[in-house]
Amino acid sequence: MYNKVYVEITNSCNMNCSFCHGHKRAPRRMTMEEFALILDKLTDQTKYIYYHLMGEPLTHPLLPEFIKMAGARGYKSIITTNGTLLNGRGEELLSAGVHKINISLHSFENRVGDDFERYVCDLAEFAKNAATQGTIVVFRLWNQGFDGGKNDSALHLLKERISGDWVENTRGIRIRDKIYLEWGERFEWPDSDAEIKGTKFSCYGLKDQFGILSDGTVVPCCLDSDGIIHLGNIFEEDINIILNSKRAVDMVEGFRCGVASEDLCKKCGYAQRFV
Repeated sequence: MYNKVYVEITNSCNMNCSFCHGHKRAPRRMTMEEFALILDKLTDQTKYIYYHLMGEPLTHPLLPEFIKMAGARGYKSIITTNGTLLNGRGEELLSAGVHKINISLHSFENRVGDDFERYVCDLAEFAKNAATQGTIVVFRLWNQGFDGGKNDSALHLLKERISGDWVENTRGIRIRDKIYLEWGERFEWPDSDAEIKGTKFSCYGLKDQFGILSDGTVVPCCLDSDGIIHLGNIFEEDINIILNSKRAVDMVEGFRCGVASEDLCKKCGYAQRFV
């Protein structure tokens, strides 16, 4: 069983963040029928559904219904969002039973002044409300070296508005029960036009996770934004056949030996973290 499966319910976003690789695919949203089919086919594959590869999941009008559907089938739903739409839609997600919400605070890199302060303060209030309803909230600052000093400002604003223990660890801060902060360095997305990143390669793709793009394309990890490593289509094929295909098996066996069987993996800066 996989620790997580990324399901891209939409590949459209309401922002254009500097850290995001983006994609070249046509805009698309999953239908209710398509999402239900995916949930059925993922039986015994995972218990955790992550609602993105590309795109902002809160732009999908059916997101609360998707969360309820997943919950009824025994899945736990994890949302990763830029946070800009939580003021209008956050309560819907909490009522639907979302398990965890990751908020990419590094999406504020291009925000300034009052807009930035209001953004952080609104998210602090949402986090407190969500925690009281049993939902985990994780603030992410995955932009060390690119924040222009805004990370310190964000931390100051959060500390003013969220009381807690604020205990630091190697990954970030436990603010209080069900509210956390994670930090990390910005990473290089895999790009077919990039240079090869190393001589040894390792990855959690197809070992810990795999992804499903909005058109049903199955990819090995959450960073294959254009579906270059197309393993199959879950709308058309059995997921077990897809995951046991020669291409998928070659990837897993290769990583076990420190070898990347796919050119895209050789050009992934993030994968070098696991070598």
